[in-house]
Amino acid sequence: MSETPATGPAAPGRSPGIARIVGASLIGTTIEWYDFFLYGSAAALVFNTLFFPAADPLVGTLIAFITYAVGFAARPLGGVVFGHFGDKIGRKKLLVISLLMMGGATFAMGLLPTYETLGAGAPILLTVLRLVQGFALGGEWGGAVLIVSEHGGDKQRGFWASWPQAGAPGGNLLATGVLALLAAVQSEEAFTAWGWRIPFLLSGVLVLLGLWIRVSVSESPVFLAAQAEAQADAARGIKEKAPVLEVFRRSWKEVLTAIGTRFGENISYYVLTAFLLVYVTTHLELPKGTALNAVLIASAVHFVTIPLWGALSDRIGRRPVTLIGSAGMALWAFGFFALLDSKSFAVITLAVTAGLLLHGAMYGPQAAFISELFDTKVRYSGASMGSQLAAIVAGALAPIIAVELLKEYDSATPVALYLCLASIITTVTVALARETRGRDLTTTVAAAFPHPARRSLPTVVGEDTV
Repeated sequence: MSETPATGPAAPGRSPGIARIVGASLIGTTIEWYDFFLYGSAAALVFNTLFFPAADPLVGTLIAFITYAVGFAARPLGGVVFGHFGDKIGRKKLLVISLLMMGGATFAMGLLPTYETLGAGAPILLTVLRLVQGFALGGEWGGAVLIVSEHGGDKQRGFWASWPQAGAPGGNLLATGVLALLAAVQSEEAFTAWGWRIPFLLSGVLVLLGLWIRVSVSESPVFLAAQAEAQADAARGIKEKAPVLEVFRRSWKEVLTAIGTRFGENISYYVLTAFLLVYVTTHLELPKGTALNAVLIASAVHFVTIPLWGALSDRIGRRPVTLIGSAGMALWAFGFFALLDSKSFAVITLAVTAGLLLHGAMYGPQAAFISELFDTKVRYSGASMGSQLAAIVAGALAPIIAVELLKEYDSATPVALYLCLASIITTVTVALARETRGRDLTTTVAAAFPHPARRSLPTVVGEDTV
C-alpha cells in the first residue's frame, strides 16, 4: 500500500510552524531527560547509601545502578505501546501522556521514605517508579523526533530533528546543575538528609510548563495524510495490521540498523556522564563538585553543538557525520581515562567535553537518520523499538558493566576497551547502512530506495544524490 504525500503548504517543504514545533519538542524532551538523568546522578551520589546501604561503597553503587538499568528495561515496552498508538492516533497525544507519566514518577521519588525509615519497602517503591520513568521515556523519544522530522522539510531535516536530541544534554545539564548548586550551598550532611529531594520535587513545576507548551503544537501533517489514507482503506474493507507486527515483518533490517547506530552512542554517553561520577568520586577520591561541574560545562557545549552536527549531516550526509563520532570515540576512549587520572579539574573537564563533542556527532544526525529508515505507518513503532532495544542492551548495562570492570580490575583500561568496542560496532553498522539524507517521508521506503540491496552505490532521493 503506497503512502500519499501530505497536502497543503506543509508537505513539500518546511512547516510554517516548525520553530514552535521544535521548541515544544525540545522543552518536553529536556524535562523528560532531566527526570531520567536525575535518577542516574542520584544513583551515583546518594542512592547507594539512602536506599541500598552496603559495607563496600562500590557494591551499593552497583546495586543502585541495577535499579537504574530497570528503567531501561521498561523502555522497549514503552516503545511498543506508545509506538502502536502513536502510529494509530497520532504523535501529539502520546507525547502529552509520556510527559505526565515521567513527571509524576519523578515527583513521587522526591517524597519517598528511605531505607532507614521504611526498610526494604523503600528500594521496592523506588524501583517501581523507575519502571514508570523508563516506560514513559520509551515512548517519548520516538514521538518527539518524529513530530519534528515530519514537520520539517527534506533538505533541513537533520538540523531541525537534532533539536529534540539536544534535550538529552539539556536535561542532563539541568539535572547536574541543580545537584551541583545544592552540593555547593549545602553541607554533605544536609544534602544527604533532605537536599537531594529538591531536584525531584522541582520536576512537578517543570512538567506543568512542558505540558502547557506541548499541548499547543499541531499534529504531524505527514501522519495526518497517512491516517486519512488508512481511513479510506478501512472504508473499502482493507484492514491494517498492527504497526509493531508490520515493523518486524517488513522492517526488521532497519530495526537492526537503528540498534547498531545507537549502540556505541548509548554506551559512550552513560560512561562519559553517569559512570564518570563514580570514577571521579570513588576511584579518584575527588569531591562530588569536581565531577558534577565538569559534566555541567561539557553538557553546555554538547547542547550547543548537537544542532550543528545535525546541520552538517544535511550537507554531507548522515553517515559521514556519524562515522566521525563513532570512529573518533573508539580512539578517544583510552585518552579519556588517562586525562581523568590527572585529577585536574581543567583536564577532566576537557576530557568530558571532547568526549561529548564526539558523542554529539553520533547523536545529532541520529533522529533524522532513524526517522528516514521507516514508512509513516510504522515510523513511530520502528523508531521507538530500534532506539529502545539499543537502550536496554547498551545504555542500561553501560554503568553496571563499567562499575563491575572497575571493581574487578581496579583500572580504567578495561572500561576504555569496552567503550572502544562499542564504538566500533556503531562504526561498522553505519558504514554498511545506506545514506538517507534528503528522503521524502511521504513516500514509502521501497519508492525512495528502489535498489536497497545496492547500499554501496549512490542512491538518488528526490533531488539529492546521497
